Order: sequence, then structure tokens, then C-alpha cells
Amino acid sequence: MRSRTLTLLAATVSTGLVLTACGANSSNSGGTGSNSASSSAPAAAGGGASGKVGVILPETASSARWEAFDKPMLQAALAAQGFDADVQNAQGDSQKFSSLADGFISSGVKVLIIAPSDPAVGAAVEAKAKTAGIPVINYDRPSLGGSAEYYVSFDNEKVGQLQGQAMADALKDKAGAGVVQIEGAPTDNNATLFTKGQDSVLEPLFTSGKLKRIQKQPINDWDNQLGGTTFEQIFTANGGKVDGVVAANDGLAGAVITILKKNGLNGKIPVTGQDATADGLMAVMRGEQYMTVFKPIKEEAEASAKLAAALAKGDKAGADAIATGKLHDPQNNRDIKSVLLTPTTILAKDVKTVVTQGYVKATEICGGDLAAKCSSLGIS
Repeated sequence: MRSRTLTLLAATVSTGLVLTACGANSSNSGGTGSNSASSSAPAAAGGGASGKVGVILPETASSARWEAFDKPMLQAALAAQGFDADVQNAQGDSQKFSSLADGFISSGVKVLIIAPSDPAVGAAVEAKAKTAGIPVINYDRPSLGGSAEYYVSFDNEKVGQLQGQAMADALKDKAGAGVVQIEGAPTDNNATLFTKGQDSVLEPLFTSGKLKRIQKQPINDWDNQLGGTTFEQIFTANGGKVDGVVAANDGLAGAVITILKKNGLNGKIPVTGQDATADGLMAVMRGEQYMTVFKPIKEEAEASAKLAAALAKGDKAGADAIATGKLHDPQNNRDIKSVLLTPTTILAKDVKTVVTQGYVKATEICGGDLAAKCSSLGIS
């Protein structure tokens, strides 16, 4: 559901880009779904909160977003609510994730916000927190089978729908075009939702013969290197005949593009992405990546902070007024109260939007070979 060093958002993200809907994750599903809620999350009732909030992010290997966007934006949003925020990253290590959680719980944090790489680990942490009377918010990724009462993310099925539609648009004049889907980690519910959203658009095209699926392959741990190796194997096995690649995020897209470049095909085969990372945006401007998906993480961080403020004060009604969407957890057959925000497709012509809203600096993406392109797009 993951980007690199960027600045904090200075201006509020436009309401048109951020709606509280189903998750970056759609329809009653976490991660990226299609269940929309209302527009932006309302502020928590009452005054500011106080005390310490512990935040555990999942890793940095799959996407630069966690350190570049989420960490600084969560710190700022929680501070604005009066909290002392301690934001840590488990670096994909389940033992470290559990250890960090144990430390936060034993120190008596007011609220625990977690983005688990492994749902089972997240569920175990939630059980400990519940025993200690500490409310838990699932951030961006749900712990299926867990006990957290609240979840904040994007409509992740919608993310997949945007990726699938972009591929359909890119190949609309190429009947029978062959498509490879390089998906995220099978243990990540968001990745499941991304795939579900993609398939809602692409399956009818595969069935009708307008497009042809060459292979769909999930990538363990969102491992970019594994993603590149896997794509290369599929590419070789199919005789180098691939017309489009649906890559689940910018990291995997970059790995795919590396293989295409090795074969002189970069910029000739559309590749999707997600997270609007600096690398992803540059690839989009170069024409090597067809699109990325912009998820206004500042809104995700702010909704989480408002929710935490309500929970820290024991204001359940206030928390429920913020989390008006829902994510269905099939493992224990329950609905998790959710804030689910709306993602947006970014093509080359839209890159300026991400810069204007402060998620990346022009200086990060406009150097060297992209100087003229940025100028033509009005990015400065």
C-alpha cells in the first residue's frame, strides 16, 4: 500500500481529491476499496488531547512513502492535536514490530497506531493493547483477524480500479494485447484489494479477448528486486512479447522498467504504479511509466490524529463521527469502523498537482534530462 524524502504539505489537500470513502484500499474492503464514506473526516469533538501516542510503520524497502510522507506527516498531525508522537519503523521485522509495540504498551501510551506488515503480528499486538486498555488504530493496513476498532486508509479497491482503467486506456487500440500483473505481497490485505480493483476492470476485457492476461504474480514482501526478477522470467518465458504491465506500486514499476530498459523497451510498454513517489513521478514524466496513483497521505495522517484525540479522551461518539466508513474483516466476520480516503490517477500532465500540494519538491524531480519536461508542464 508503499515513497521517499518529501516536504510536509503546506496547503490543505483539495476536497475534490480527498473523500472519505472505502479504503487505499474499496467497497467494504480495507486497503484500497470501493466503499466511499463522506468527504474529509471531521475534527474530533472537544479540545486537544495530550500524552504520548506510539506509531509503528511497517518498513522502508517496498516504498519510500513511509519515511518520506507518513512519518513527518503523522508527527505534525499528532503534534497539532497536542500529542507527543513517537513514530518508529519496524523495517519489515516482525520481532522488532512486536518489541516496539511492547515498549509502547508498557510505557502507557494513550493510543497505539500501527501499520502491520504481517496481520497476525498486528492482531497479537492489538490483543496485548486491549488487555492494557490502550485503543489501537490500524493505519493504512488492517490486521485481519485482529481487534482494532478503527482503521484509516485509502479506498484500495479504487486504487486498483484506477490502475486497471489506465491500462485499459493505454491499450485500447491494441486488440488482444498481452498484460502481466505484478502484484504486492499476498499477506497484505491492501495488495489483495489492489488486485480486486484491477480485475474489476480487466477481467471483462480478458474474457472478451480485447486483452490477454499473460500472467498474474504476487511478490512476497513487496520485494522490488524479486519483482524485477519475476517479471524478467515471465517476459523471457513469453518470448519477450508483453504489451503492458500492471505493477502494484512505484517500486515494483521501477523494477519492471529496469528489465524493459535492458531489452530496449522502456517507454514503449505502458506500466502502472502507485504512491506518487519522486522516482515514480520522474518515470511518468519520462514516459517510461504510464501512470501512478496519488494518495494524499497528509489527510490520512490528520484523520488518524483526530481519531486518536477522540479515543484518548474516551470520546467514542466523537471517534465514530470521524470513522464513518467500514472495512469488512472476513477472518472474524466483523466490520471495522473506518476512514477511507479517495486516490487519484496521475498521468504526466498531472504531476504538477503533486508538487503544488507539497508532496514532492520541484528540485527533486526536475533536474537533468527532465528540466525541459518540467518546464513544459509548468513545474518550477
